[in-house]
Amino acid sequence: MSDNQLRVVWVYPDLLSTYGDQGNVLVVERRARQRGLDVARLDVRSDQPIPTSGDIYLIGGGEDRPQRLAAERLRRDSGLPRAVENGAIVFSVCAGYQILGHEFVNDLGQREPGLGLLDVVSVRGEGERCVGDVLGDIDSRLGLPPLTGFENHQGVTHLGPGSRPLAQVRIGKGNGSGDGTEGAYNDTVFGTYMHGPVLARNPLLADLLLKLALDVNALPPTDDRWYEALRNERISAAQQPA
Repeated sequence: MSDNQLRVVWVYPDLLSTYGDQGNVLVVERRARQRGLDVARLDVRSDQPIPTSGDIYLIGGGEDRPQRLAAERLRRDSGLPRAVENGAIVFSVCAGYQILGHEFVNDLGQREPGLGLLDVVSVRGEGERCVGDVLGDIDSRLGLPPLTGFENHQGVTHLGPGSRPLAQVRIGKGNGSGDGTEGAYNDTVFGTYMHGPVLARNPLLADLLLKLALDVNALPPTDDRWYEALRNERISAAQQPA
């Protein structure tokens, strides 16, 4: 962050914005403004260059063909990797999560190169589609309460040694790899299969992105009663017998 302005970039809303994932950028923007921060939000369509001077970049989910198109354009553009080199924070969901890895399987059934910003590889699952509510315990190093959201994906993501699981699932499939992991992260790049939008269900995760971007250990308190009501409702629903 420079010039006392937080720059939030929503990447390719025309291709990657399923299941209300655009709500993630709204939550980050709202929670920053509640702390008195000056926020500049930039929605970057797929025919526009990715700026390299953003502080937080958010990427949503998408269908298979838009995912392939987004990956192709992000590779050609190279702005997002350069932003990460500059210290930017990236938060990605579902198709966006897969794109940030080394490779995934595209709509043509072919292995598609990703950006390599997360040490993960995604393949197409052979079993049932992962659908439904998810509840997981976030990596204790992040110091956050349980993660809640919902998943809808066929992909299976395997983590390499350079990435840590974002959470361990109690309910749901998460990465689908059979090891109980959900999502992945390194110091500045995060990925998850959870929709919801996930940052509305997990506002302290949004706050973590803000703290990392601002390089601070704490933020001023804010009224979280609405968020907590939503969290409690969804956690309770996920724990009900099927």
